[in-house]
Amino acid sequence: MSQSDILVLYYSRYGATRDLARLIAEGIESMPGVNARLRTVPAISAVCEATEAAVPTDGAPYVEYADLKECIGLALGSPTRFGNMAAPMKYFWDGSSSEWLNGALVGKPACVFTSSGSLHGGQESTLLTMMIPLLHHGMMLMGIPYSEPDLMSTSSGGSPYGVTHLAHADGRAPISAEEQRLAIAQGKRLAIAALKLNQG
Repeated sequence: MSQSDILVLYYSRYGATRDLARLIAEGIESMPGVNARLRTVPAISAVCEATEAAVPTDGAPYVEYADLKECIGLALGSPTRFGNMAAPMKYFWDGSSSEWLNGALVGKPACVFTSSGSLHGGQESTLLTMMIPLLHHGMMLMGIPYSEPDLMSTSSGGSPYGVTHLAHADGRAPISAEEQRLAIAQGKRLAIAALKLNQG
């Protein structure tokens, strides 16, 4: 990973959070001089002998802790799980104490995003709880300002804490036009901040 890369780290079970991640990456890469590096985490299992393949069969590669050190910013996404991030993402952050001790993320900008099956399915609490480990790592958190007009008019997803998507119960609802614009705007804002901080 080069020093102009922003890590877009997500977990997605049915594809909705992955689609948001790709839109955020599009927003990041709309800014010259910065790249989006899409990464995911493997699923976890209650069966102790179960393992995931070393390389995913499709989609983004698995994240490595070195990615945290090498990025200039982070977009973190997970579907909602009872108002919190999904267990595979929590498992990854629970193992990041070495990066915390070494200050790998201190002073870097970050944003969060999520999707859920229902409009009031814990989107905002998921965003807020995803911020907690990032604060412990010393990151600078960014949301979406109400200067983005879609934040006031959306009837699907969207939050000042980060972009959201209403996937409906089957997880198959397409990302709405407002959600798309908010995701791209969030990625662009993150890139602008990361570039400015990286130059200073």
